Amino acid sequence: MWFIALATDYDGTVAADGVIDEPTLATLRKFSKSGRKLILVTGRQLKDLLVVCPQLDIFDLVVTENGAVLYFPSTKEERLIASEPPANLVAALTEKKIQPLDVGKCVVATWHPNENIVLETIRSLGLEHQVIFNKGAVMVLPPGVNKASGLEAALKELALSRHNVVGAGDAENDLAFLTACECSVAVANALPSVKEAADITTNGSRGAGVSEVLEMVMNAELEKVNLSRHDILIGTDADGKEIFLDTHGKGMLIAGTSGSGKSTAVTGIIERLAEKDYQFCLIDPEGDFEVFEHALTTGNSQHAPTIDEAAQHFKLPNTNIIINLLGVPLAERPQFLGDLLPRLKSLRDTLGRPHWIVIDEAHHMMPKNENHVAQASASDMIGTILITVHPDELAQEALSSLDKALIVGTQPKEMLEKFAAACGDSKTFDIDKPLEPGEAFFWQRTKELQRIKVAPPHTERRRHLKKYAEGDVGHEKSFFFTGADKHLNLRVQNLILFVQISEGIDDETWLYHLRNAEYSKWFADAIKDESLAKETAAIEENQNMSASESKAAIHDLIKSRYTASATGPQLNSASILK
Repeated sequence: MWFIALATDYDGTVAADGVIDEPTLATLRKFSKSGRKLILVTGRQLKDLLVVCPQLDIFDLVVTENGAVLYFPSTKEERLIASEPPANLVAALTEKKIQPLDVGKCVVATWHPNENIVLETIRSLGLEHQVIFNKGAVMVLPPGVNKASGLEAALKELALSRHNVVGAGDAENDLAFLTACECSVAVANALPSVKEAADITTNGSRGAGVSEVLEMVMNAELEKVNLSRHDILIGTDADGKEIFLDTHGKGMLIAGTSGSGKSTAVTGIIERLAEKDYQFCLIDPEGDFEVFEHALTTGNSQHAPTIDEAAQHFKLPNTNIIINLLGVPLAERPQFLGDLLPRLKSLRDTLGRPHWIVIDEAHHMMPKNENHVAQASASDMIGTILITVHPDELAQEALSSLDKALIVGTQPKEMLEKFAAACGDSKTFDIDKPLEPGEAFFWQRTKELQRIKVAPPHTERRRHLKKYAEGDVGHEKSFFFTGADKHLNLRVQNLILFVQISEGIDDETWLYHLRNAEYSKWFADAIKDESLAKETAAIEENQNMSASESKAAIHDLIKSRYTASATGPQLNSASILK
């Protein structure tokens, strides 16, 4: 389930003339029994609400006084989340004989046309308090307090994300919290300004309108609603038009040759997901994203993550999780994913999260010979991104459930056609010129192919510097100095060790690996630095360089890229031994 909760205003929305009618109550109960949550967000004070709504315990949480107070029906606890009314303000308005004048736990309320006197009094007293309107009602509240802030506090108590909430309202004081909800609803009797801002306007008024939208949620009909205001920027086309990833569409393939910009594109997308408060889970088999600042990482090269450990972190809506699988043997990673995906799907059914699942090295995680994993994932591919170098090695069940692809690198035609074929489409692509650095092809299966400029991350990061300089690429991707006669077996799992160990090996061993072009191959395949690999290949091809000269040249290339500015200590053997 995506939509887990309803947040609704009371008067004029779920209630008519202060009362919730029986048909609306029946629908609210049905919605609650489906495993979803009900949140009431009202300008009323609790003392009044308890009188007019004896069924208040149908709601899981109640926000009163226009966002200033929380009420927990199950325990009857009332909690202030804003300051009490200033005594001098209440005294001044009383002295001016403002009628009516109602003082709550936090709110001071009156009616039109008293707003001008109220504003003048606030100004004369030098207060920061704000005036909020609800049709004819005039409410005075502390700065920053409104229905959106109240809903935020309620969602924190329920461990829910605003992206899993449908909000319903009818008046101007509802606009703040409606905008915060993933889907905003104006009932038919709402003010024009509310209807204009809402994603949906119901056919029915008040409770009938709320019932109408609840039935839509339970029947999954909100999937047809245009919620493009939440879409995630991917890049821009040749005319500068922004291209977006639809947040409620099917999954996307990101494919390209090694070093072609996949990681940059993915980093930009997950960065923007984090900025919009979407929760993501990134499966990171090679530790490529272990230093991403917007997420908590579980697992490393020494510690294999557990399913329970990973799932525990998703209880907090604003926590993004990167699951590092370096500590899981390569052969066991598909099964780890096969065990993890049902747990993530269960979390989505109860919490609506994680909103996005991103799987790197997807051809290893969902290979053709592990179809049980692919089938488990293909059944729920909404909000999923699969990243791969080899789309043809990815299980067809997973590929065919995606509806869009972002292709980078030197083989876009081949990769697009392999993706199309996996989707049952014999489409061919006429590509007139190769992609430039920073470009990609974006294809949605029902639309024409687009050449776009990928939007970079806000903070450009060097290519996984920390991991490759100081971390562990894993046993399978480590370099081994052996020599021609295999008299050595020295494992190198990062660039620091490469420099350190190569400084101490004999010239014959160094030249053996150099002449076989093994250094450039390792830099390309394991370190994933195409530029470093290309320049190293040129050194490998230079037959006139001695062992010491070629060694120094390659060490200089490494040090020029992986320096103190990015990773801390200068990359040299002296720093390693400290």
